[in-house]
Amino acid sequence: MYRFAQEQVARWIAARRRKPLIVRGARQVGKTWLVEHAAAAEFATMVKIDLEKRRDLHVHFGDNLDPKVIVQRLEVDSGKRIVPDKTLLFLDEIQACPRAVMALRYFYEQLPDLHVIAAGSLLEFALGEISVPVGRVQYLHLYPMTFREYLLGIGNDVAAETAARHPAEVDAGIQRQLLKELKTYFFVGGMPESVKVYRDTQSLVESFKAQTEIVGSYREDFAKYTPRVDRACLDSVLLSTARQVGEQVKYTRLDDSHTGPTNRRAFDLLCKARVIHKIASCNPSGLPLGASANDKRFKAALLDIGLLQNLCQVPVDLEMREEDLLAMYRGKLAEQFVAQELIANHASELFYWAREARGSNAEVDYLAVRGGKIVPVEVKSGAGGSLRSLHLMLNTYPNCPEGVVLYSGTYARRPEQRLTFMPLYYAGALGDFRPDVV
Repeated sequence: MYRFAQEQVARWIAARRRKPLIVRGARQVGKTWLVEHAAAAEFATMVKIDLEKRRDLHVHFGDNLDPKVIVQRLEVDSGKRIVPDKTLLFLDEIQACPRAVMALRYFYEQLPDLHVIAAGSLLEFALGEISVPVGRVQYLHLYPMTFREYLLGIGNDVAAETAARHPAEVDAGIQRQLLKELKTYFFVGGMPESVKVYRDTQSLVESFKAQTEIVGSYREDFAKYTPRVDRACLDSVLLSTARQVGEQVKYTRLDDSHTGPTNRRAFDLLCKARVIHKIASCNPSGLPLGASANDKRFKAALLDIGLLQNLCQVPVDLEMREEDLLAMYRGKLAEQFVAQELIANHASELFYWAREARGSNAEVDYLAVRGGKIVPVEVKSGAGGSLRSLHLMLNTYPNCPEGVVLYSGTYARRPEQRLTFMPLYYAGALGDFRPDVV
């Protein structure tokens, strides 16, 4: 496996001005693998402390958060010396010990030469219980494997390299080949375990088994959210959100057996756990997009396209016969794919445009930002159609110079309409790439 985040970790390791790094992300997206394979190889030794398994070690982060004292105690427990610039200290599942998160600020202030990486899921819950001083730690957000990472993961390096090139430079026949590869990714998804199983077995069925296990582990995690919200409500809201990808979300319609406020709490918890991404509508008159976000009008996407099709029990045999990727599962798989590619490559927050005039249903699927300009993105079946909402937005907002239509076809330019048609697989490259580590 290869993750593009490995390059970010390498730059963090080499940086002169460095703070403890917290790798954030949902369960099973590859956080531990990233540290053990990408980071550990750069050091003579690694001392890994799993704070979920070794709860007996939480005492080392008790009243005394002096990093030198903590290091001495961890040396005794691990039987290894922890030497600045030579040892990587890896605090895994750090959410299990909020005091360890607090200790990171003192590592930065008193042991700046020691490389410290922490990783964990459900970190938003732990971070909500403590105060992490701004400027004392850095964050790296990890998501499921993107389409290009998937291609690398199954050993198709040439396809991964070609998919990164601008479609204008790629033969139309090769673009169509990449779209066929994308169809398989729609079902395997980007969870590393699912990709690994598919690579090793070439069996979608085995990949689906891995996805089912991952979904099961997420549902087991729901026990950690109680008594904040009912587990049955969480499960129902997760499934309902998966089925409503691409549609405006109404809390009251997520679970009929619970109230709107209860459903909202469940939805917010799933967003905190990074299992769901909330996509708010906004006014694209200026940057940053989040400044005009409408918290009451929003869509949602799941963490991963493979988990979405698994939860919704998409009929694979039937859908795989579709030539048009936008026709698969009523276009929901394509919308999910674009959302997660933009989130992984572009920004942790994603927005769309919906006209707020009374009686208007104009809507543009997603908004990307490139070179300081807002790029409206539509996910459409075929190069035809009126694209009325997209044209309306381009004519209304002069800071949106051109629109992009993602579809199951090859690259085409329509300069007279200020439109570019792009093959769907290129979605992740539409916006500016995110900063390395923040």
